[in-house]
Amino acid sequence: MNRHLKSAIAGMALALMASAAFAQELAPLNSDTEKDRVDWAQLEAKYGAFPKIPEGTRAGGVSKTLTNEYWRSLGEGYEKFGKKAGATVAYQAAQSEGDQLGQLTIAEGMVTTGFNVILVSPQTDANLQPVMEQAKEANIPVVNVNDAVVPQAEHYVGNVQRDNGVRVAKWFIDNRPEGGKVAIIEGQAGVFAAVQRTAGFKSTIGENSKFQVVASVPGNWDRQQSYDAATNILQQNPDLVGFYCNNDGMALGVIEAVKAAGLLGKVAVFGTDGISDAYKSIEAGELTGTVDSFPILTGEVAMETALRLVAGQTVARVVATPQALITKDNLAKYKGDGVDIRAVLMKDAASAQ
Repeated sequence: MNRHLKSAIAGMALALMASAAFAQELAPLNSDTEKDRVDWAQLEAKYGAFPKIPEGTRAGGVSKTLTNEYWRSLGEGYEKFGKKAGATVAYQAAQSEGDQLGQLTIAEGMVTTGFNVILVSPQTDANLQPVMEQAKEANIPVVNVNDAVVPQAEHYVGNVQRDNGVRVAKWFIDNRPEGGKVAIIEGQAGVFAAVQRTAGFKSTIGENSKFQVVASVPGNWDRQQSYDAATNILQQNPDLVGFYCNNDGMALGVIEAVKAAGLLGKVAVFGTDGISDAYKSIEAGELTGTVDSFPILTGEVAMETALRLVAGQTVARVVATPQALITKDNLAKYKGDGVDIRAVLMKDAASAQ
């Protein structure tokens, strides 16, 4: 065995040992069930007023992509709170939701160029794991912000992903008492949020024997793929009563398939995220609803959490952010003229206690 090969093997062994040691420090994170958690509305009550951060603090945000409005809105929240707190914020994203290597390269660059904290929204549960390890070695806090979950993440900010599907399933049970056939358009296979949202819907709708899930297929967060999948499902099940989609972009593709099949008003379609086009579609009487996870507010809460860490505070491993099922019946409450969404959601949080 030559000297270079021996050196390479030794290096790989050391890397594996370091990774294993890192993994042993924390139990694998399930952000939906982690007990070390605090609700976003209780941050100040539990940890006190927002502290002064070191002068010149730089916060980096790494997103999935900027082609999806949800991620642009999340970045808007980062920048809004960062400006208020006196931090410099850089927000970058991969070219597409499938560009895992591009996203990893961006995140690694932030570790090596002196950012004080990094907020990441991984494309998969694994692609940014190396960054978690590199940042830990450099004493840089990392906050995993929706919606894939790196199992060894020390801090996570986001909503209860399973509850997205649960809320939609309950709507069907309450509003379609006769039951019927339903279908699911899933996000990217294996990603925590897609798995949890789908599982929440399936388990809840399965508690009512009047409903049958006739299809559950991946749309990979893509509008066209979801249109094609929905077209096939409707051809095979013209008596379908509804779809649940893991995000709004896919739901808007499904709505187009429903319209093309002449079934608008007969087939209910729900999305997830609460992007502006989803709200417009609900107002127009097309999309039945969406589970809004309020990305701008989520971005603000995530940046607050990140900067509290920079200031030296100890914060719960999970900071849970709000969500609400939006239909035409309650749309004005959350998106009407002059609505202070933070105040509305604080009131929702208080009433839920």
